Amino acid sequence: MLTVLIYIVLSILFLISTSVYAEEPIVVMTLPQAQSLALMKNPELAAFSWEVRARDAQAIQAGLLPNPEIGFTVENFGGSGDLHGFKGTETTLQISQMVELGGKRSKRRYVATLERNLANWDFEAKRADVLSGVTNAFIEVLAAQERLALTEELVSLSEQVFNTISARVTAGKVSPVEETKAGVALATVRIELERAKRQLEGARKRLAAIWGSTFPVFEKVEGQLDLLKSLPPAEQLDALISQNPDVARWAEEIEQRNAVLKLENAKKISDPTISAGFRRLNETDNNAFVLGISIPIPLFNRNQGSVLEAQQRIAKAEESRMSAKLQVLSALSEAYQVLSSSYAEAATLKDKVLPGASSAFEAVREGYRQGKFGYLDVLDAQRTFFEAKSRYIESLSAYQKAVIDINRLIGERFDVIKNASKEKI
Repeated sequence: MLTVLIYIVLSILFLISTSVYAEEPIVVMTLPQAQSLALMKNPELAAFSWEVRARDAQAIQAGLLPNPEIGFTVENFGGSGDLHGFKGTETTLQISQMVELGGKRSKRRYVATLERNLANWDFEAKRADVLSGVTNAFIEVLAAQERLALTEELVSLSEQVFNTISARVTAGKVSPVEETKAGVALATVRIELERAKRQLEGARKRLAAIWGSTFPVFEKVEGQLDLLKSLPPAEQLDALISQNPDVARWAEEIEQRNAVLKLENAKKISDPTISAGFRRLNETDNNAFVLGISIPIPLFNRNQGSVLEAQQRIAKAEESRMSAKLQVLSALSEAYQVLSSSYAEAATLKDKVLPGASSAFEAVREGYRQGKFGYLDVLDAQRTFFEAKSRYIESLSAYQKAVIDINRLIGERFDVIKNASKEKI
């Protein structure tokens, strides 16, 4: 219960603290702005918040007393002899109240309170999904921007190479065939440029759709894709999955189902109905009070079926909790493998591959100007360099998405858990 309240309070504080980002910026979008917009405007999250309110109302209803009943009866009229007409009429006005025994009302109210807490957990899980989704979409836009910038750089270099070859053809130093090859290569990278622009536009639209926008207003996103953090042991992360709302909710779920069992056992106890009233006897012109009580006899229905059902649902909840833990552990293991492999790949590309590929490309390009290398050597060095840079972007994107997945699976931020120094690569 306390944990749920803490989650809700933190969620409210986060929304208040980021309300300044409630409107989509026109030019540059940051990650906190995207997250705030998603939390404030995501339609699915809004639907979950209404469910929480509905469960609050359900808890109120569960704590109400049964309504009393008022009754009016007329007896001994329209008969024969002394009971002809209304001479011997007996008129009774009475009020009846069912009295719930066995603490049914308090147990029912407790069950409804736990169901409201479960709705809070479901809201928190959906909130985590939305944050994870918007952060993933933000990373996709950031990576698409990097790919577009890389392709633009490739186009620029291809144009420079083409101009260099054209000059050498004009000077009669190389065959016009090389100029044709360079023109084909330039046209190809220009096609790649258009594809990169379309991919970026699609990523921008997917990001904006998370907060219900049909078309993105922002022009670009701002963030650091090349921010790597040292990895903690996998066992350290495994120990933290209890903070995942998909796992944490099952403690409340089992408590709720035990509360339902107690309520169903309480329903075995018959609830008496007590009545009291006033009676008028016309025959003797006298008045009197009446009292009564009725108690159901639990002969056939002792609520045995509902009790058995509640017991079976407790056993099911225990198995479901174990299944949820195993699923989260499996997903965490997979995300950690992606995290570690993409981290190693990005570090290797940055430290060893990119410097060598860059220097080789520059050396071959300069050598071509001096007539030491052929065009195919330039094309091969250029392709190697830009493929390495493209793979570097993909490994950074995979790393950041793995971090997001782990954040979702352990229930809090990855860098806070590790408390490790950041390494920019």
